[in-house]
Amino acid sequence: MKVSVLGCGRWGGFIAWYLDRTGHTVTSWGLEGTKEITELMQTHKNKYLSMPQSVTLTTDLDMAVETADVIIISISSQALGSFAQSLKKYDLKNKPVVLCMKGINSETGKRLSEVITEVLGEDNIRVAVWVGPGHVQDYTRGIPNCMVIDSKHEDLKRMLVEEFSSDLIRFYYGNDLIGNEVGAAAKNVIGIAAGMLDGANLTSLKGALMARGTREISRLIVAMGGNELTAYGLSHLGDYEATLFSKNSHNRAYGEGFIKGEKFESLAEGVETSKAMMILKERYDVEMPICEAVYSILHKGENADEVMKKLFLRSIKNEFLS
Repeated sequence: MKVSVLGCGRWGGFIAWYLDRTGHTVTSWGLEGTKEITELMQTHKNKYLSMPQSVTLTTDLDMAVETADVIIISISSQALGSFAQSLKKYDLKNKPVVLCMKGINSETGKRLSEVITEVLGEDNIRVAVWVGPGHVQDYTRGIPNCMVIDSKHEDLKRMLVEEFSSDLIRFYYGNDLIGNEVGAAAKNVIGIAAGMLDGANLTSLKGALMARGTREISRLIVAMGGNELTAYGLSHLGDYEATLFSKNSHNRAYGEGFIKGEKFESLAEGVETSKAMMILKERYDVEMPICEAVYSILHKGENADEVMKKLFLRSIKNEFLS
């Protein structure tokens, strides 16, 4: 199978590396002039891995799209809408598109599958999502993990799981596209909250954060028409270790650095996703105290110590009824 990975940052580069390893013919595309593709084309390496010579590196989007059987997109989630515009000229009816990023549009509250389908048309594209835990640094060391592929199209989902599974990643069939997309995006916001606790020397509260965070996101998933159990699966709770505890987590590191007043240079998707969570909170009338706390600290300039104290001193309630 010929697979083109559009986007060659940390995760996109890994996906190209991984799919070459599983026996596919892989093209890795990057936007001309960007650091990521320039570095790969010059050295066949980045800070995370050595790219096999068998992977074709290119800045030619026409070539990448037209030669592919399956297209994988791995870019900043907030850039998906504008990037999808550049795909409108191609016939993608027989080229499934797999979204490998975790976010929700911060201006509209739309899930990423909705964003790309709205641009390209429901009848012109078949979309799947690839979500779940794992860090590039661990995978390239041979440490395995489990992930999820989900889609409204049952045959597409099953084909992708069969093609992409290996001894390094065991894929599960998702059965709740709404829940998996929302859960995957929201865990980045919870990850920022975890980093804030680390920065404030309140790491022992992460257990409570995990329990209450999962419950909070399950309420939202249900309100949106999904299955509350999905919040307890691989796309959300299953990704907590990698996001709330790992030194490799950008979102956790961002939250810790924010509290300490340290600048964080890498992309932390949870920053913009916290805005989307507030849109969804209002739209579906769901109580979301953790996401609201992160949003108020990051975007409203509220005092982190005061917000955290209010969060953990909320009124007494039954644990599983709220």
